[in-house]
Amino acid sequence: MTITEQPSPASRPARPIALITGVGRSIGIGAGIARRLAASGWDVAFTYWTPYDRRMEWGAEPGAAASIAKELAEAGARTAAIEADLTDPDAPARIFDEAEQRLGGPVTALVLAHAESVDSGLLDTTVEAFDRHFAVNSRASWLLIREYGLRFRGAPGSATGTATATATGRIVALTSDHTVGNLPYGASKGALDRITLAAAHELAHLGVTANVVNPGPVDTGWMTDDLREALVRGTPLGRLGTPRDTAHLVDFLCSPEGQWINGQLLKSNGGAAA
Repeated sequence: MTITEQPSPASRPARPIALITGVGRSIGIGAGIARRLAASGWDVAFTYWTPYDRRMEWGAEPGAAASIAKELAEAGARTAAIEADLTDPDAPARIFDEAEQRLGGPVTALVLAHAESVDSGLLDTTVEAFDRHFAVNSRASWLLIREYGLRFRGAPGSATGTATATATGRIVALTSDHTVGNLPYGASKGALDRITLAAAHELAHLGVTANVVNPGPVDTGWMTDDLREALVRGTPLGRLGTPRDTAHLVDFLCSPEGQWINGQLLKSNGGAAA
């Protein structure tokens, strides 16, 4: 299923294209990033996977993809919402094909905000759950980064092609340091970190930067009241993070001013204790 919104006129100035994964709920971090980048002048392709939300305790949000696409279009962005099962190894290439076809150009920024996250520990994690977490959080991320690297040719009018040229490509992945009681999620996110940081070096000759962002505790509907209160007490600023907090950092990393930040794992958590 694909939803596309395209503002007029067709003669408007070209905007760079961002591909953001994991934009399935309007309250989510991925949606917050999509809104921020659209407001900053990006066209946005995004992925979502309704069956995942449907099996989680918060449930699927009816019409979320269409609603988010409409918001982005109202901010001036051309948008393409692409439903994709990231357990499928062929999905990344199809996602890029569709994003390029519908938005009319190459992807300049890749933001990995998708996740498989089902709590389980060392003793009760099943092989099926372990494999699914690594398929979505690690393997799909690697395949998306690889596809990006194979296709990236630099933004129109930019200086690219050598490691010393202005870096115009961007990869930003969202991670987590949660492991206790959430083993497959934390372990697969740790693998994601390594993959992304490798890209900072292996794709440098293309003029691409790659960074990892740990948003810290952001309540997007999954926290209990007790957990929320405990996390607030452990944060010096006395509140939880919001999708907007994460989005501002991702927006900076994707901007020309953010090009010197590369190969880093950045914490955007208000000083929350580990």
